[in-house]
Amino acid sequence: MEGVYQAAEGILRYVVEFSTLLLELFGICILVFTAIKSFIFWLKKDDSIRLQLAQGIALALEFKLGGEVLRTVVVREWAELGILGAIITLRAALTFLIHWEIKNEEKALAPKLHEDKNI
Repeated sequence: MEGVYQAAEGILRYVVEFSTLLLELFGICILVFTAIKSFIFWLKKDDSIRLQLAQGIALALEFKLGGEVLRTVVVREWAELGILGAIITLRAALTFLIHWEIKNEEKALAPKLHEDKNI
């Protein structure tokens, strides 16, 4: 029975580590894509660059946060759990601040978009 338990634990660890890497890879890809797209918007002097960049960063952080939460499944020591807790807290705070920035940027762009539609 001990062998089955160890095998199941090994499979769980493998699945969690693979899934964590996949989520973090998605976050990195989204962030790089957003940075390139934002640079192009910057070259075109587009007013929505801050909004686009903030939305991309927020989405990338959500994937990274998902990877960290998943990583807590296989943590064995309290020190590791404390570090992961701190990372999750920081990323959640960053996500909250970025969503606040998105709301403010959308409010700032709303009158300009309204003017463009009336022209």
